[in-house]
Amino acid sequence: MFRLVDKIQKYQWYIIVFVPIFVLILSSSLQKLSFEGSYRIWFGKDSKILQNYDNFRKVFGNDDSVVIVFKDKDGIFNKKALNSVARLTDILWKTKYITRVDSITSYQHIHTSVDDPDEIIVENFIKELHKADATYLKQKKDIALGDEQIVNSIISADGKTTMIAARLTAGAGENEDISFELMGIVDDIIKKESEITGYKYHISGGAAITTAFVSIAMADGEFFTPLVFVIVSLLLLVLFRKFSGVLIPIAVVALTVGVVLSIQVLLGYKLNNFTANIPVFIVAIGIADAVHIYIIWLMYRKEGLENKQAVTKTLEKNMLPVFLTSVTTSIGFASLAISEVVPVATLGIATASAAMLAFVLSVVYMPAILLTINKKIKQKHIADEENKMFDELYKKYAKFIIKYDKKVIAITTGIFAIFAVGLFKVQVDSNTMRYFDESVDVRQATEFIGKNLTGSMSYEIVVDSGEVDGIKNPKFLNKVQEFYIAYKKQFEDIRHIYSLLDVVKQFNKVMNGDKKKYYTVPSSKELVAQYLLLYSLSLPQGMEINDKMDIEQKLLRVTAKVNMVDTSHDLYMMKWAEKWWQDNNYNAVVNGQTAMFAHMQSSVTDTLIYSISIALVLVSLMMLMIFKRLKMMALFIFPNVLPIVLVLGIMGWLGINIDLGVAVAGAIILGVAVDDSIHFFVKYFDAVKLGHNMEQRFVYVFKYAGKAILFTTIILSAAFFMFVGSHFVPNFNFGIVTASALIIAFVADLFLLPSIISLLDKKGIDVK
Repeated sequence: MFRLVDKIQKYQWYIIVFVPIFVLILSSSLQKLSFEGSYRIWFGKDSKILQNYDNFRKVFGNDDSVVIVFKDKDGIFNKKALNSVARLTDILWKTKYITRVDSITSYQHIHTSVDDPDEIIVENFIKELHKADATYLKQKKDIALGDEQIVNSIISADGKTTMIAARLTAGAGENEDISFELMGIVDDIIKKESEITGYKYHISGGAAITTAFVSIAMADGEFFTPLVFVIVSLLLLVLFRKFSGVLIPIAVVALTVGVVLSIQVLLGYKLNNFTANIPVFIVAIGIADAVHIYIIWLMYRKEGLENKQAVTKTLEKNMLPVFLTSVTTSIGFASLAISEVVPVATLGIATASAAMLAFVLSVVYMPAILLTINKKIKQKHIADEENKMFDELYKKYAKFIIKYDKKVIAITTGIFAIFAVGLFKVQVDSNTMRYFDESVDVRQATEFIGKNLTGSMSYEIVVDSGEVDGIKNPKFLNKVQEFYIAYKKQFEDIRHIYSLLDVVKQFNKVMNGDKKKYYTVPSSKELVAQYLLLYSLSLPQGMEINDKMDIEQKLLRVTAKVNMVDTSHDLYMMKWAEKWWQDNNYNAVVNGQTAMFAHMQSSVTDTLIYSISIALVLVSLMMLMIFKRLKMMALFIFPNVLPIVLVLGIMGWLGINIDLGVAVAGAIILGVAVDDSIHFFVKYFDAVKLGHNMEQRFVYVFKYAGKAILFTTIILSAAFFMFVGSHFVPNFNFGIVTASALIIAFVADLFLLPSIISLLDKKGIDVK
């Protein structure tokens, strides 16, 4: 170690000056740093889920839209409300990136001519509003509220809430810049309209979701990154009461952040809701190495060692545990690379590399700076009151553990067992809309839609009729009608279902004197074909029916508007629909964005299970290689797995679902929590080699590792707990789960673990 310190001292000024210069040059690439929020970022290029969705859109077109909803407590069938709908509809038709607009005013109403009952007319439902009187509005209201095609779709059953749905052009919803541009236009339109009407307009849809993702990611990055530096700096100042104790560790993590983010940009990555937090993760994990090194260096300096000797002994004491903890932390993050959720995998790889870079800077750059600090530090000899106080504290800690080991084990085990029971109650939920907290506009809009109008989620059920032109077959259409009834009866969360079946039935009704009993499927395939042809020829430009069927008229698109539910229930309802069609001798597949994100649930579960499993295996192997004590493997691993189990159990009791944030937290908790165990056991076995008895071992551990473990736990918990301020719920959950788990890990390592060791020693099993 003396050789290494010699080399560092020889080139210390080159290291101190040129490392920051190199990082500054590299950081010039950060000018190109940008954010992304399209739904595509969550899936890899080879994702089968994404491929299925892309195939669906190739056949039926873009299902992405901007949705505007508002409510009039007196009902929307008044001139003020309908004029607002008409204005918004007309403006949106002319708006860039919008290809079609559906609303109560543009709804294509099928009816007979007043002058000629044999003439079928397809036209806008509301026309010439300036001429409308109370009788006209009452008539339109009665017709609308009796029309199954639009009730609980673009108009609520009570007639008080309505929707304007503007469908986007192909590819528009996949580009963040377009989404921001479009939402800027829509926001301006709504602002002006609100000034005219006084209504509160709610905006949802793909573009709103994309901009919300990006806006929150940018806000989190801009807020949490400087905040974590401030919080950590204040904690370091409180802990060390020296500016060098703040500046040196902060310099290490700041350089690491600069390098890692720059490499991300140079590799072509954009930041998203997870990777925007990379700086926070780097500060949290990087500061731990620096704290362990600085605290021991400071202790040796206070004991009177010359600076170079103090640096040398510090590296001798800490090089191995700091290296090992960096590797285990890196393993925890790297295990996320197996996730099929791309932002999670990217976060894992970037932060894993940061952990190792922080280690290199901690044992090279940090000693170089420490070697320049030749100012005498006030020595604290053994006789000093402060050292006496700490030594007495360490002894009390050791005696307490040895005396009350059984009680400590019993109490902690009892509490932990209660928490662990909640593990059986926890559920997985990857509902994208619930990734936003309730203060976010798009979440509020979605919930408003669900409460006042219709289901805020959509299942796109593609049914294969089994033959070309098969969707015109009355037998098939009657089966579609049966499905409508069965699906609604089975699930109360199905709010509305529609397809070309509704158009065919409406034509049949009108052709037979507008009698309700004829609102059924025609008896012949030819008649169905005529109705569809007549309808398509009557539609204005931009309102074709090719988004409801494929070009061979073999596949029928059935859209179900569904309440926002847990993804487990989504998956169950979608599977039920597919099985229903299979049981009725047809094939159906549920597609669309809701289905796409629901199927991502398996990726969330896999991320949690596989990443923890991989991290656990690798960490276990590393612990075995380090300590070469196979019979003690349970002791090595138990305190590190325990926090994960307990936190998931607490979540089960509190009804908090596992989402991406929690899935990410699992492996990270294991990778970071094991650091405390490594420091504990390294110091413990050092004490064994020195021939100490059990009390002396615990005193040694707490003196040389306990304080650093406490400090790093405080810093890490504070850093991760910051995420409770995020409007991105996975980040919020990640912060709560990780901070809680690290505190539990601290208790397990410094109370439960030594109590177990003490009890084993009393039983004649010497842990050495």
